[in-house]
Amino acid sequence: MIPPAARSSVGEAAVATANLHNDAIVADEFSFWYGPKQALYDISLDVPARQVTALIGPSGCGKSTFLRSINRMNDLIPDIRHSGEIRLDGKNLYAPHLDTVTLRQRVGMVFQRWNPFPKSIYDNVAYGPRINGQSNRAELDEIVESSLRRAALWDEVKDRLRQSALGLSGGQQQRLCIARTLANQPEVLLLDEPASALDPVATQKIEELLYELKRELTIVIVTHNLQQAARSSDRTAFFYMGRIVEADATERIFTSPREERTEAYITGRFG
Repeated sequence: MIPPAARSSVGEAAVATANLHNDAIVADEFSFWYGPKQALYDISLDVPARQVTALIGPSGCGKSTFLRSINRMNDLIPDIRHSGEIRLDGKNLYAPHLDTVTLRQRVGMVFQRWNPFPKSIYDNVAYGPRINGQSNRAELDEIVESSLRRAALWDEVKDRLRQSALGLSGGQQQRLCIARTLANQPEVLLLDEPASALDPVATQKIEELLYELKRELTIVIVTHNLQQAARSSDRTAFFYMGRIVEADATERIFTSPREERTEAYITGRFG
């Protein structure tokens, strides 16, 4: 029999686990401006936890602006403003005094063009933990190996960790950037066209990696590759001219969209 105190702890752990798996990003009437130019109009979107959500749409339709709004990367641009909310764990990410450094640890981002530091493979992955105060060599070794394994790169680089990351292939460098992001233990992973400059073999590895990572992370990916969205995502949101036209299960979007503009885009009639 479990003692009462233990039952209490077990119950609390169960609640915590349930909350963890029910967490999601929620955008509520979110609009965004670059100076006088409005880029997003009243975006309302639920991003389920532990799934891949793809953002699709023509160039300039607001996909990347919305993606960068989730971890407030757009804050680095002068003369921007917003209205509405984006919430994570029910908390407004644009609340006053929110620590954006902590936010960007929780919500990691991988960009379209891989950008490894001109350092060794090891030092690239260890960079974030070191900045955050981790100096224990054994623990850094464990973080580096774990992150590279999660990024499906360990077996390819384990014998050359001290070599320059710039000597890796493009696909390996992109997975290294994912490993570098994972080393900070994020809850959410944002990817902005992560495979657009990769060959088909490297692209397949990235897609397989997303399938594995969604078991533990909430993933949002911007892609112009409709086949990639169809293969890799659980849900898809179609952006057009700064608005969401339609968001639904990916299978539904690609087989029986409700909106004529969605059907026109996915069948290649525009965009």
